[in-house]
Amino acid sequence: MSTSPDIDLAPYIDHSLLVPTATPEHLDHWCAETQRYGFASVCVYPVHVQRAVENLHESSAVVSTVIGFPTGADTSASKLFAAQEATDNGATELDVVINLGWVKSGQLERVHTELAQIVEATGQCVKAILEMTLLNPAEKRSAADVCMDAGVQFLKTSTGWNGGATVEDIRLLKELTRGRVGIKASGGIRTPDQALLLIEAGATRLGTSRGPDILQQRSAESQIAN
Repeated sequence: MSTSPDIDLAPYIDHSLLVPTATPEHLDHWCAETQRYGFASVCVYPVHVQRAVENLHESSAVVSTVIGFPTGADTSASKLFAAQEATDNGATELDVVINLGWVKSGQLERVHTELAQIVEATGQCVKAILEMTLLNPAEKRSAADVCMDAGVQFLKTSTGWNGGATVEDIRLLKELTRGRVGIKASGGIRTPDQALLLIEAGATRLGTSRGPDILQQRSAESQIAN
């Protein structure tokens, strides 16, 4: 049973549609749900950004997209171009997968340069995806530090393709960020209890494709409790 009945989950959620088989009809449905439930954003692949913007032009929700997804191993030039194109098409939040090979080999200045260029060129909200399940504790700390130094506005735990968010990682990011940037938990969030535990640990945004299910589960729990 959920332990924090006063938390409204909807404004925390980035309603994610990141399956490769997504059709325009799927996108329209996701955008309609984003507007209906009051989610923070719909998160889509770059190819869907323009249509999502058209769908949500009368909504307070924004359109977010992914850059270098899901591996982060695109060239810096291609990531920069994709970020600029997405911004031109109306995306206002950019979830950028960092180059994990650079983190593993200690080339943190390259991570910094890549992100800083995107931040400066787009002027948008950049969320650095750390893929924390693939990093050791020291790498998590160094990656978080260099991303913040580059000017990102969020640190995001994962793509969801290599495991998901954990309460422990959110607590670590809260310790490292000290309120300087937002924290996005992403990957494997399927229940209200998971969502609430992550928020209580420090998450300020949740990336999930299960937003409507989570809210419906919570409503059912509330009815049972009453």
